[in-house]
Amino acid sequence: MSDRYEFTGEELAPAFRAAVDAIEAGDLVVMPTDTVYGVAADAFKSDAVSRLLEAKGHTRQLPPTVLISVVESLDALATDVPDNGRKLAQEFWPGPLTLICHAQTSLMWDLGETQGTVALRVPDHENTRELLSRTGPLAVSSANKSGQPAAMDVYDAEEQLAESVAVYLDGGQVTGGEPSTIVDVTGDTPRVVRVGALSLEQLRVVVPEVSTEDDEPKPDETKPDEAEPTDEPVEASKSEKDDEDTTDPDARPAD
Repeated sequence: MSDRYEFTGEELAPAFRAAVDAIEAGDLVVMPTDTVYGVAADAFKSDAVSRLLEAKGHTRQLPPTVLISVVESLDALATDVPDNGRKLAQEFWPGPLTLICHAQTSLMWDLGETQGTVALRVPDHENTRELLSRTGPLAVSSANKSGQPAAMDVYDAEEQLAESVAVYLDGGQVTGGEPSTIVDVTGDTPRVVRVGALSLEQLRVVVPEVSTEDDEPKPDETKPDEAEPTDEPVEASKSEKDDEDTTDPDARPAD
């Protein structure tokens, strides 16, 4: 049976205790973020992550984002983070920016088919960051069933996820609503995978070289017999091989 707690004011202490206990037990917790409500599991418990994906109706091809409490945790979970990725994190964390990075190979976790990457974000929600400081990194996806609109309050999340979640934290209606902007920093230049609450213009004020799919060079419009016989289709990048559920704002697309 699920429990619901007020995630504000004098009710914070029992809410924190219940959420931490649930995470430690490998159960799921729904909590507010600065964008939408999210459903969370211990990122280092593979069974808990599997329960999260099952509750959402997701496959392993749509691994969840990992939320952290402070920007300083970046290097504990990611490796080879370029300077431009660090600039984006320093400027926009806490906030609606998700960075796809190379994952630390020493980490004992299984988030799904990540292809060696991890999507990280520091949410701009004080109480949720405090919870993260108590639980450690959490695997988080938006608190809705696949194909359904993201939950903007705890009651919507509860209606969709029901008793698959042990603890619901009621932080009221979220004020963000727009999904996080996702930037892949695993390549030579940062590339926007999804534009959300942060615009391309905002990103380029900090890192002018941020690119989008529209910036990638188009193939020459040559006749078939003019193409070199060794030309082969370029394989889609790890973040493009599987489509993201577009109603799932904080789930990253197959990265």
